[in-house]
Amino acid sequence: MKKTALLLLGLLTAGVALADKHWVGTWGTAPQLVESHNNPPSPGLGNNSLRQIVQVSIGGEKVRLKLTNEFSTGATEIKAVELALAKTAGSSSEIDEASTVSLTFNGKAGVTMPAKGTAVSDPVNFKIGDRQNVAITIHYGSASSTSVSGHPGSRTTSYLKAGNTTDFSGAVTTDHWYNILTLEVEAPEKAGAVAILGNSITDGRGSTTNQQNRWADVLSRRLLDNEPTKQVGVLNMGIGGNCVLGGGLGPAAVNRYPRDLFGQEGVKWIILFEAVNDLGGSRNGTQTAKSIIEVYKQIIREAHQKGIYVFGATITPFKGNNYYSVDHENGRSALNKWIRTTKMLDGVIDFDKAVRNPQDTIAMQSQFLFENDWLHLNAKGYETMGGCIDLNLFTKTDPLAADDEEDEAYGDAFWIEAEDMRSSTVGTGFQLVSDGAASGGKYMKTVQQFANPAPADSAYMLTTAFMAKTAGTYYVYARVLCPTWDDDSYWVSIDRPLNDYFANGLQTDSWSWKELYNGNLSAGQHQLTIAGREDGACIDKICITMNSEAPAGMGGSTTAISHLFSTGRSIASVDIYTLNGIRMRSTSGRLLSEENMKTPGAGPYIEVSRGNNGTVLSRKVILR
Repeated sequence: MKKTALLLLGLLTAGVALADKHWVGTWGTAPQLVESHNNPPSPGLGNNSLRQIVQVSIGGEKVRLKLTNEFSTGATEIKAVELALAKTAGSSSEIDEASTVSLTFNGKAGVTMPAKGTAVSDPVNFKIGDRQNVAITIHYGSASSTSVSGHPGSRTTSYLKAGNTTDFSGAVTTDHWYNILTLEVEAPEKAGAVAILGNSITDGRGSTTNQQNRWADVLSRRLLDNEPTKQVGVLNMGIGGNCVLGGGLGPAAVNRYPRDLFGQEGVKWIILFEAVNDLGGSRNGTQTAKSIIEVYKQIIREAHQKGIYVFGATITPFKGNNYYSVDHENGRSALNKWIRTTKMLDGVIDFDKAVRNPQDTIAMQSQFLFENDWLHLNAKGYETMGGCIDLNLFTKTDPLAADDEEDEAYGDAFWIEAEDMRSSTVGTGFQLVSDGAASGGKYMKTVQQFANPAPADSAYMLTTAFMAKTAGTYYVYARVLCPTWDDDSYWVSIDRPLNDYFANGLQTDSWSWKELYNGNLSAGQHQLTIAGREDGACIDKICITMNSEAPAGMGGSTTAISHLFSTGRSIASVDIYTLNGIRMRSTSGRLLSEENMKTPGAGPYIEVSRGNNGTVLSRKVILR
């Protein structure tokens, strides 16, 4: 199945004149709640001045700065901010005084960011060159030094001095960043940025402080030196100790990727290079790899909808580190195999092959070791990583890759998001909850008990029709989160009264696939109904399949043909239209056989289903 996001984008923008320039991220970092041992040193931020150095990727003549207070519990008052060209990459606080410009926020010199808030400066004329060092000087008013949003792994020295000052001689130094988020430049329309999702190996543990020699920096310099890619910015969104699925330092990648990848300006490419902390702390390496792959798939689908290419980077070896075990290595091998062979990624960066020992391919070359931990790389290793990337990836104009894979085990499965089973009357008694760890970012939570009998009101039901292509035994699985034995059951029915059956004993403290039902079905159309039985049960996604083994991770992509209707309503016809209203296919007056269920192979289209009396039951735009 192919996405045609670029086609849809063209349809949406037809007849609209595009601006000659747009905003592109030239530097950025992924924020988190700063750990206590990395908080600002004395004299602290409040009523004092902080100078921080960043090295941009692409240059420009007009810039704007984004600040963050996302993880702070109180407001942070900024009295003033200045930008200036820095004389070093962080080894001193010296600046070119003549280059200094003052920023404004909605026309004012300062801004107060509320707890969990952000701030964006007004654009300002400030000429910076490629890979130039920029000093960001912040003069604080009231601000906490114990609840701070920042980035501990700056690998760059910052300068803190008491009072409102621009003289940083004798300043206290700290190798962390606080409150700064991104620096953006106004760039030509063809310019863009690559955003990198990663952990400490991307963040630069093992690189040299104040020398800006992480692998992402190496890549940036190569892109700038290459004529076809000289307008590609690089945004390092690595967090040391971060995990994809949960735990670790900072928000998990499954929760932060919308901010750190899709929340950046001008992103045209994404690199996914994160998993080693999940694998190293796993109880089942292969299963962990499967779950990470499902998160990768979710990111890929969302990126393709936005017309963004996604490249996967293989996970580097860690034999010799405490993370290593045969089981964990099996997980790394499984993930790397998927990265190298999947049809979903738009390109592969083989870091594993670049740095592994040819005589022991599950271990790193000793010349690349940082502090002999057999996990992190030194500056030479990062030079090798940044140097192995094919720059042609950033000039490709191929169609976006597939948005899913053929899975023989689940090839005929029917997948549906629980929230998509809701309509104006059906399922409104459930609470709709947003959660980055849920498939599609949302799930449905029961809020009322119906222990006996089952609810009669469709507001407390989730209902969908599906097609059994052949007769046989079918299984209904649900991705659920049921934290206790008091919220772990649902009423379940296929073509029968709800009171006949309920699924119980679904207790799990993390998102897991559980069997709700199995039984023999005839070929043809059927109706599945799931209703709340105990309050507090959470349901994310449904799979209807002939496979007796439960799915893993996020499951497959939502089935293109899905019809949502309340109890007792049946579908008499399904018509497919182009976006300009031309009917392409109709099943009117015929059974919804496998042949009739076929839809266009690619492109956006409109699907309209009607009941026996011609009433429209659902109308939706489908993008394949």
